Amino acid sequence: MTRDPRLPWSTRSVNLAYFLTRNARRLGARAAVIRGTEVLSWSALDDRVNALAAALRDRFGLGPGDRVLVHAQNGPQMIEVMLACWRMGAVWVPANVRQSPDEVAYLAQKADVTLMICDASGAAHAAACTAAAPGMRHVIAIGGGFGADYEAAVADHTGARVSDADVDRDTPAWLFFTSGSTGRPKAVVLTHGQLSFVVLNHLHDLMPGTGPADISLVVAPLSHGAGLHQLVNMAAGAASVLMPPGPLDPAVAWELVARHRVTNMFTVPTIVKMLTEDPAVDTHDHSSLRFVIYAGAPMYREDQKHALRKLGPVLVQYFGLGEVTGAITVLPREDHHPEDTPAALIGTCGFERTGMQVSIQDAAGAALAPLQTGEICVAGPAVCAGYDGDDAANAAAFRDGWFRTGDLGHMDAEGYLYITGRASDMYISGGSNVYPREIEELLLTHPALGEVAVLGARIPAGARSGWRSASACPAPPSLPRR
Repeated sequence: MTRDPRLPWSTRSVNLAYFLTRNARRLGARAAVIRGTEVLSWSALDDRVNALAAALRDRFGLGPGDRVLVHAQNGPQMIEVMLACWRMGAVWVPANVRQSPDEVAYLAQKADVTLMICDASGAAHAAACTAAAPGMRHVIAIGGGFGADYEAAVADHTGARVSDADVDRDTPAWLFFTSGSTGRPKAVVLTHGQLSFVVLNHLHDLMPGTGPADISLVVAPLSHGAGLHQLVNMAAGAASVLMPPGPLDPAVAWELVARHRVTNMFTVPTIVKMLTEDPAVDTHDHSSLRFVIYAGAPMYREDQKHALRKLGPVLVQYFGLGEVTGAITVLPREDHHPEDTPAALIGTCGFERTGMQVSIQDAAGAALAPLQTGEICVAGPAVCAGYDGDDAANAAAFRDGWFRTGDLGHMDAEGYLYITGRASDMYISGGSNVYPREIEELLLTHPALGEVAVLGARIPAGARSGWRSASACPAPPSLPRR
């Protein structure tokens, strides 16, 4: 267990796997993970996690601090691997299942992984990772076919008991790879203590009152935000229902909501749009839903209004990055309105999460007044421990204790945050700052448009005479604000 030598007292934290330990003891026979007709109780999940952790330790030689790369579709095994890694003190490194072999090989090399677990379709990914990461000693396949067989490894260690490893508040638990929009993906270090705060924050700010009677439907990849949401439900003792493999089928999702009386789900705006525009939303009972949480990208106002009309007052929005594990702002159910009335908070992503602080800063790091646009910066216990092995990225992202998100926005006098775009997206036309998001929102108010996107284009010098500058065009009406 790593401790700061300057501190004479212990900074020991609770191992994230202890959520499972506690549930197995208190809720043992109740459902933990459901997929189709397969139901894993909390005690059965605990047994399988113990067996897998023992196999990783005793058969494959893993120890605390080792990194385990996972490339697999959503399934009970994704949850088992996550918890087994934490139980034995290893670090979970999930990859996006849509990534190519070369992309995943870069993650394996960057994270210096010791072992890889993938499903039966990942043979090419495993081969690429083995070639790229010399420290990767083993491959385990879910479904077999190459490497070691996952189920055989679990079966060989059935009955083993593994205690939750001692961890420090700052012990790494999860390497979360960024999308790489500004270059190669960076490995964000999420720790046991930091994630414990985020879990409690999610339960307080996003899903208050969630407990063992609740059921969550997993409709997004467990390798990213849905994995954290599943951990949040686990902390509350709530079961998770997994979709069948393959592309998201809205009709299947709504049937599962009705059958299991689902109370919450984590989504992104495109999934909310897909679910609420499918005819199945009107043919299945979804009255059990209390929280439909969306994040990952802004939701256009017209899509938001449509979802509210279909689902009722269940939408919860949060804004956050992987580096802050989603915990920057929240727009709760009561701040969502289906009509553009004066009470509606149109265009905001909400107010600061409990225990977090947001500051709008200029290029020099000075705080700006309300309604002034600048970079959104954040501080608090949800901020990550930095980027793994990347001093340059850390120097650029942290300033005077604040994490710099790279997003532009402003706050109103009441503390509601409005995002205007990325610093790299803003362009100047006719001497004015133009944010593509605002143009897209305006276009979507036209009834003939369902989806829009504003893209940058370089205009050849000889063709410019045929274009009208923004300053020569009539000014569009302002977007409604509170």
